[in-house]
Amino acid sequence: LIGKSETQVRAWKKTKRRGVQYFIDVVGDRNMRDITRQDAQQYYNWWKDRVLPKPGRAALSTKTANRDVGNMRLLYSAYFKYIGEEDRPNPFRNLTFKDRQSTDVPPFEENWVRDKVLAPGALSGLVGDADLILFALIETGCRPGEIANLLEEDIHLRDNVPYISIRPKKDREIKTVSSIRDIPLVGVSLEALRIAPKGFAHYRDKPDLLSANLMTAFKSRGLFPSPAHKIYSFRHSFEKRMQEADLDYGFRCMIMGHANSRPAYGDGGSMDYRRDQLMKIAHPVPDGWVSALRRR
Repeated sequence: LIGKSETQVRAWKKTKRRGVQYFIDVVGDRNMRDITRQDAQQYYNWWKDRVLPKPGRAALSTKTANRDVGNMRLLYSAYFKYIGEEDRPNPFRNLTFKDRQSTDVPPFEENWVRDKVLAPGALSGLVGDADLILFALIETGCRPGEIANLLEEDIHLRDNVPYISIRPKKDREIKTVSSIRDIPLVGVSLEALRIAPKGFAHYRDKPDLLSANLMTAFKSRGLFPSPAHKIYSFRHSFEKRMQEADLDYGFRCMIMGHANSRPAYGDGGSMDYRRDQLMKIAHPVPDGWVSALRRR
């Protein structure tokens, strides 16, 4: 838990405790040494009953089931490693569900973003500058939480090439080491952060609140092309645009914060170079869009 923010700690504990509590509800409150393979199978079968679709009841996600069974497997393994019995057979071993349904998040098509999302007033009235966070996602490919947790020191608007820095903080970790990166600001993302140069205090360390508000707004305003689209679709759309523009694979990995299997050479290019690459895919800023955004 070192390096996690209070919200990250709560989220981490919540998922771990949930799997344990479900196990207690189904099997009973066992001493760790008394948990048997039969107990683990009983828990697995309880989840199996919930992930199989039944008439009149939607099936639960196998991802959730695997997470909860997996957290029990992890707890058991970690406990006995800690007390020096690391060779003890794990009763939860090999109990997983195979997900046969695609969980891919579809990207937004360019015309949809330009005609719907960037239409004047499409996102007006959102609480806490959620609209600015959304616009900042479009041309950076960032995860929503990466934008929401930017501090003033991370937003470099006075440089020759404006950019943002994604960095861990002493009280907040980021997803992976490869997520540490500097991203030039172009198009609507640049304009959004010019309006919010100090970041977004309302949503800092509140990813669930941001997600809920944006999802509600997009659903109620008809801004999702399909039920499968999510706010995360903007990240997928950004990567698709880079790929279709034939931008270098290593550059795409660096900008997205993905691990790259290629050997690392250089620093990813100057900020001028990075900006010029992203300008190849940037959506045009609609006429009057900036002044309307400022007036809101």
